[in-house]
Amino acid sequence: MAGTLVLPVALETTFAGRTGGRHCKSHGTRSTPSMLAMSLNRPVRMAAFVGLRSVHSFSAMRSSNFRSTVASYRFSRRGRRASFVTRAMFERFTEKAIKVIMLAQEEARRLGHNFVGTEQVLLGLVGEGTGIAAKVLKSMGINLKDARVEVEKIIGRGNGFVAGTKYRGEFEERLKKLMEEIKQSDEIILFIDEVHTLIGAGAAEGAIDAANILKPALARGELQCIGATTLDEYRKHVEKDPALERRFQPVKVPEPSVDETIEILRGLRERYEIHHKLRYTDDSLIAAAKLSYQYISDRFLPDKAIDLIDEAGSRVRLRHAQVPEEARELDKELKQITKDKNEAVRGQDFEKAGELRDREMELKAQITALIDKSKEMNKAETESGETGPMVHESDIQHIVSSWTGIPVEKVSTDESDKLLKMEETLHKRVIGQDEAVKAISRSVRRARVGLKSPNRPIASFIFAGPTGVGKSELAKTLASYYFGSEEAMIRLDMSEFMERHTVSKLIGSPPGYVGYTEGGQLTEAVRRRPYSVVLFDEIEKAHPDVFNMMLQILEDGRLTDSKGRTVDFKNTLLIMTSNVGSSVIEKGGRKIGFDLDSDEKDSSYGRIKSLVIEEMKQYFRPEFLNRLDEMIVFRQLTKLEVKEIADIMLQEVFARLKTKDINLQVTEKFKERVVDEGYNPSYGARPLRRAIMRLLEDSLAEKILGGEVKEGDSVIVDVDPEGKVIVLNGESGLPELPAPAVAV
Repeated sequence: MAGTLVLPVALETTFAGRTGGRHCKSHGTRSTPSMLAMSLNRPVRMAAFVGLRSVHSFSAMRSSNFRSTVASYRFSRRGRRASFVTRAMFERFTEKAIKVIMLAQEEARRLGHNFVGTEQVLLGLVGEGTGIAAKVLKSMGINLKDARVEVEKIIGRGNGFVAGTKYRGEFEERLKKLMEEIKQSDEIILFIDEVHTLIGAGAAEGAIDAANILKPALARGELQCIGATTLDEYRKHVEKDPALERRFQPVKVPEPSVDETIEILRGLRERYEIHHKLRYTDDSLIAAAKLSYQYISDRFLPDKAIDLIDEAGSRVRLRHAQVPEEARELDKELKQITKDKNEAVRGQDFEKAGELRDREMELKAQITALIDKSKEMNKAETESGETGPMVHESDIQHIVSSWTGIPVEKVSTDESDKLLKMEETLHKRVIGQDEAVKAISRSVRRARVGLKSPNRPIASFIFAGPTGVGKSELAKTLASYYFGSEEAMIRLDMSEFMERHTVSKLIGSPPGYVGYTEGGQLTEAVRRRPYSVVLFDEIEKAHPDVFNMMLQILEDGRLTDSKGRTVDFKNTLLIMTSNVGSSVIEKGGRKIGFDLDSDEKDSSYGRIKSLVIEEMKQYFRPEFLNRLDEMIVFRQLTKLEVKEIADIMLQEVFARLKTKDINLQVTEKFKERVVDEGYNPSYGARPLRRAIMRLLEDSLAEKILGGEVKEGDSVIVDVDPEGKVIVLNGESGLPELPAPAVAV
């Protein structure tokens, strides 16, 4: 309609099927349109109706006239069901006026509108038939049927254009009515969001789509139209129709910068402060713009920054709406007193129960008073506007962390201690390999305090060394200790990408191939968990094309998947393991020996490391090695280190048996037997696991199946003089042992 929609008339309740704001369920009741006032620039150009479509009396009435609450007034008509309408709504209306409004509602419902405007009121006046307006209109030769036809030409039926169009031509009819209404006024700018949906809209069964209907009007300049769409949708839909593209002038709207986003947030600040009933500090708005730009990569400014301040406001508001701490403490005491009172009643100690009841009532009164006081204080703070809940920078940081999993809060004292003692903690699971543990710890500390390059991954390492010395275990330990859980490690076995056609699985299949919609194994995993350890296991087995793909990850911290989405690797720690140079390490270990004095050991390790790096330079291309932060060579394990690893592996077996309620101990002799059998410098710690499986787990499995070991038993595993494993079951106490036992 050619006009501007203003505020609805302030009616406290609607009618025809509602009572006091509640819906009355009855036979086939439909929702009632609400009353709206229309302020129009010019009257409707309709024969014999000139001047009627102007500001009517509803627009001039003050809303306060309808706000009193009085008894209900019953209005019934010709045996129909009774409808309850508050008398406050009609206290200034005559019965004829009430009837006009009711008829206007019926006309709105018949036309499928969810509002009552001047057009429906006009039809109500004509339909009522006894008023002065109806008599004047009747004398001019106007009847209800003709008036309905003319009104439908102007405002149409229903709210949508495509929805509800059952027959060919209905959609075009609705759209043309809208265009005619826009043409009547020179002050209307038509804004179409998602303008690409015009192409093909309503083009069912050979009908003309909306875009072709609008083209002539756009060409003649009859419409002032602004359309909004994305670049991708514009390219896919609008550019395919050159005639439509020519009628629009493309205006590219770039993403605002961080500084512009801060200004936008300052403009929106008051609106969100009123909505959440709190205040935002300047630091919180600056943090929302900067942190969203740095850490949230799959959305654009200012949208992601606005969502940040909105969610942070909700969080702070909910936190302040909680019960005060004093009330929570009193509530705990109240629960205990209630429990004691019930026990006293059951024990028929009524005197004590009476005292506890008095104390219970006193506590309830105190809790109620504290809650009421807290509510009053919050209300007073909100109304004063001077104090009250505040959204700080830390609240924004918390929301960013919850969205992305990346810790962006300031480093706490506990976390500082955790970071400083990182080497000590990692060495509880990774035995030896000091150089690797120190390099990993340094990179994590550097990233956590914000000193790392913002456009590169946290760190990128290549671990070289013989098999079974802890390369993969170190990555697992790091993910478990600092990144939250072992699930924070994205592991890719590069032996799966040995062939050329398998390389595309990392970023997703190209269009037209099977699996295009599924995404890449690497890119999808990092998109879902941007703060993680990415382990490329046995990198030397990968196809050479994989290294071409990894160059931009190592240098710029980004990778584009098959769908064109940019995946952010800036918060990942990249670890590649390789067995290149293991033969050099094995020869060097046998020739020079690692069981030497510390100075000699370090010098021999340095020579072996240089030889391994030279061999890696022969295998990997220089542009790949040059982008790595560090190349770390793992040492061979000594027998003493293997013994420490045996303790860790035995503890895992003890824990598994503990779940079956079986206590297990092993003697020192048995542990030495396991180490002797499982020690192999060429294969690392993996033979040790096989030795424990063969000597301990197999023996226990036979005893459990034979019924010699049951739940609740205490078991000792020892070795006899001939070297055979024996399992001793101590059901009623442990027997005396010839050698000390290692407990759980």
